[in-house]
Amino acid sequence: MLTIYHYWFCPFSRKARIALQEKKVEFDLKLELTWQRRPGFLAQNPAGNVPVLVDEEANLRICGPYAITEYIEEQYPTPDLIGESITDRAETRRLVEWFDDKFHREVTSLIINEKIMKSFLKRGNPEAANIRYAGQNIKHHLKYIEYLTDRRNWLAGDDFTFADISAAAHLSCVDYLGDVPWQNFEKAKDWYARVKSRPSFQAILQDKIAGLAPAAHYRDLDF
Repeated sequence: MLTIYHYWFCPFSRKARIALQEKKVEFDLKLELTWQRRPGFLAQNPAGNVPVLVDEEANLRICGPYAITEYIEEQYPTPDLIGESITDRAETRRLVEWFDDKFHREVTSLIINEKIMKSFLKRGNPEAANIRYAGQNIKHHLKYIEYLTDRRNWLAGDDFTFADISAAAHLSCVDYLGDVPWQNFEKAKDWYARVKSRPSFQAILQDKIAGLAPAAHYRDLDF
């Protein structure tokens, strides 16, 4: 049995969960509040962040989104989530980096830090300028999603891949808080609705955070 140490608003944890669901691999979830710096968790991952994937049968502890992604794909190759050809795989990896680095830096981390870590958890003074900056940035990313889906079935090509999983994982964190302007990006909204409708995404939509209800449309597959 696999175990994933996760946090609700960690898009990389959500990404691992969606991928394992796509591959129909059973796993347990353990919530880890990383800011508590729990010694038992730090012994598993000195970096102190999530996700961490534990494979007890193989006696493995795998830390970090990229190592976990590669492990999942190599250990459970069906269905293929990275692409069949070398060019397909390169494009998937390019877009994974786009969302896990650029989108995360320009949108996800700003929204989560200001609205969750500071406002909800009272761990600092929120800065409205960061939220406004993220609100402008997300529009460019949604335009790029529309550009890609105008030309392809899914983000990286004909098939659903880690590119879609990465993008949707980040957007789902922001969407929980109602900060995705879907009304201005119908094609991006249609793509996300297709992702939301996949069985692998249902557990993400059912996450419940005590004291923090999701946006009204968050769990609605048709928005």
